[in-house]
Amino acid sequence: QVKKATEVLSYAKQLTRFSSVFFRQLSSVPTALQHCKVDHHITLVDLIRKHCLDDYGYIKMINFIRSTKCDASCLMGLPDATLPWESEDFLRPVVQDDPLLQTVDHSSVLDFFRLLAQGLVLNAETSRSGNLGTVAELQEDEDEAYFSSYGHYGIHEEMLKDTVRTESYRDFMYCNPEVFRDKVVLDVGCGTGILSMFAARAGAKKVIAVDQSEIIYQAMDIVRSNKLEDKITLIKGRIEDINLPVEKVDIIISEWMGYFLLFESMLDSVLYARDLYLADGGSVYPDLCNISLAALGDPQKHQDRIGFWDDVYGFNMACMKKAVVPEALVEVVKAETLISEPVVIQTIDCNRVCLSELEFSSDFCLKITNTADCFCFCNVLVCFGVFYYFFCILLHQVKFSTGPKVTKTHWKQTVFLLERPISVQAGEELRGKITVRKNKKDPRSLLVTFNFPDRKLTYSLQ
Repeated sequence: QVKKATEVLSYAKQLTRFSSVFFRQLSSVPTALQHCKVDHHITLVDLIRKHCLDDYGYIKMINFIRSTKCDASCLMGLPDATLPWESEDFLRPVVQDDPLLQTVDHSSVLDFFRLLAQGLVLNAETSRSGNLGTVAELQEDEDEAYFSSYGHYGIHEEMLKDTVRTESYRDFMYCNPEVFRDKVVLDVGCGTGILSMFAARAGAKKVIAVDQSEIIYQAMDIVRSNKLEDKITLIKGRIEDINLPVEKVDIIISEWMGYFLLFESMLDSVLYARDLYLADGGSVYPDLCNISLAALGDPQKHQDRIGFWDDVYGFNMACMKKAVVPEALVEVVKAETLISEPVVIQTIDCNRVCLSELEFSSDFCLKITNTADCFCFCNVLVCFGVFYYFFCILLHQVKFSTGPKVTKTHWKQTVFLLERPISVQAGEELRGKITVRKNKKDPRSLLVTFNFPDRKLTYSLQ
């Protein structure tokens, strides 16, 4: 076993090195795998699953294929019993610094091929955003600004004073003590520790609270001040970088939602924790989130942001619109400026969603209504933009919305103004497609593209 472990370790060190022979033939591992799939009609993930290969089995299989140059039909026709690469001789690499042995770690093999099956690795346009741990791959100095922003008390004061947010979590936990009684709970991004303390008061046996920002030192004092230090353990660090004092947890709680729901990509970290630490039968809360879109008929907001540049103290600065329009706004939308029925464009089940599904495209159809009477003339309205809000559900019991017709939250709404408004009529359907993806240069920010019949617009949220 020591010998095997040594050999595996030596292979692992080859992760970042590719052989010159390989590169003269194909440009990358994904390209090679795609070549196998398209030209030879064989997928390595199918072989791994069929024969239940572990780390050593995978290494042997690759070296067997390299040494024998067998064809696809031979591989696909192998019996389920004795395999031709079972000899220990196939642990010796045929190609020095073989890039296909970069996934020798068993968990890496699973992750890599899960990505392959999702088609992410083969997407030449995705760069960093196509990888499974997008946020996890950020270096500490790259992520410093994000966590520093949560080190100041002001942002936590704003969130704590958001009664819709804070009381929803409190009510959920206090009204469901049977869910938390004697359970081990993980709080990802604990901030001041308010959710951890709710969980402890709701009967949790142990709560592990994790946060990388400096606010965790205040959280330690808060926990001690409330005599909960025997139940709550606080750990400073990113969930991706630390080791928890337990192997598994029963519940993961987190207030990960950002503007536009997915801004800041904190859900990435929650999913990382879920896949690594959540016990079978455990649950993540909130468990469901719906994302909604609606049409905006607010001429004043459009004038203040876009029309303003047409005449600035007598000067034409309309060229500034090209820089201003693509920036999404986080503002409160007046309920009376809503000119369509909202539609749900995406539902996220936090217990099942994959990281890849956090980048998505969705067709939408906004049915224009006659609710904005003050902006309607002869049944003709003007759509000045669209806006976005979300709805969260905890255990199908406690629900809260960030929409314009309910109590305002610190999330407000996310607004995308059109440089050229669209004339619409009550009863008409405004159709389009929305695409949400992470910014390759900064995976915590978002790019949102709208395709309307007559135009395509991309906005940034950063």
